Order: sequence, then structure tokens, then C-alpha cells
Amino acid sequence: MSDHSSFDSVKRGAGALLSGALSALIIVVGMLAVMWVVEGVDFFLGGTLDREFGIVGLDPDGLIGVVFAPFLHVGFGHLMANSLPLLILGFLAGMRDLRKFLWASVLIILIGGLGTWLTSPRVYTVGASGLIFGYFGYILARGLFDRRLLDLVIAAGVGFAYWGILAGLLPNQEGISWQGHLFGLIGGVVAAWVLRRKRELPAY
Repeated sequence: MSDHSSFDSVKRGAGALLSGALSALIIVVGMLAVMWVVEGVDFFLGGTLDREFGIVGLDPDGLIGVVFAPFLHVGFGHLMANSLPLLILGFLAGMRDLRKFLWASVLIILIGGLGTWLTSPRVYTVGASGLIFGYFGYILARGLFDRRLLDLVIAAGVGFAYWGILAGLLPNQEGISWQGHLFGLIGGVVAAWVLRRKRELPAY
């Protein structure tokens, strides 16, 4: 009876993980689809969307970009460079808990966008790289804060495969928003802390 119950528990857990992974994949692919459609529209508009809805540092009108800038890119080359890492890291960030993934995405966008706006005076910033750094930070910090075996394995794999992106945090790189990268990463770590697994206190 006990063995049967354990098997059912494992089966339910595997089913929930598979369902969550599929849902995460659908959402991230949907986000990418929106970005590609938006970039196609922006191409025909001559970059108008970038100028109107990008982050413009310390400009009150540029605050609108905090929400919209992650979905805008400076050409298809920029978007192509972001697409694969966003797909992989977004999927890994969302596969175990979709609700936390959605909240983490909101926190990364807000913290990353506001930090970029505050530290990039009179500079236009667009692109999903802040989200990419945010998911990277979220996955690593989630492994440390939650200490679940699966999260630790994912964090170790992501850290090994993507540690090279940390070079994007270096300042004074022409055409690269290190501020967006830095505050996206901070947003991911903050999200992992806010959404961490709450442990029950021992009863006395």
C-alpha cells in the first residue's frame, strides 16, 4: 500500500512538472512571438515604436518604456541575438512554478526598467536583455534560496552554460546597456528572494 502510494505521488509530481514545463514553454514562445510581430511592425514604421516606447533615462516621458522596452529591439539582428537565451532561460525559470514565474517577470521588468531609467540619463534603451539577465539571476538565486534539488541542478547547469553573459555587466561598452543588464540581474535576485519557499518554524 505504501509503495503504491509513493508511486502515485511520484507520478503526480512528474505530471505536474511536465504540465508546468509545457505551460512555461507556451508562455515564453508567446512572448517571443509578440516581440517578433512588434519588430516587424516597427521595421515598417522606421523605428517609431523604439523612439516612442523605449526607456529614456531621467525623462518623465521615457518612463513608459519601463513596461514596453523589453518587447522592442533595434532591428532583427538585435532580436535574434536575444531570442534563444530568452527562450532557454525563460523556460527554465518557469517550468516548475508558473505563478512565481509570472510574478518574477513583473518584478524583473519593473526593477530592471526603473533602475535603467534612473542611471541612464538621456539614453534610449530597448531590448529583452534585461529580462535575460533577470531570468539568469532568478534561476541562480532560486537554487540558493529554495534549496530544492531540482532548482540546484538547474542553477548549476545555467551558471555553467551562461556565466559568460556576466561580461555584459561591464560599463562603457558602446551600444550595450550595462545598466539594463545589471538591474535586470538585481531584479531576478530580488524576485527569487520575494518568491522564495517559506519554511515552517519548528513547533515547541
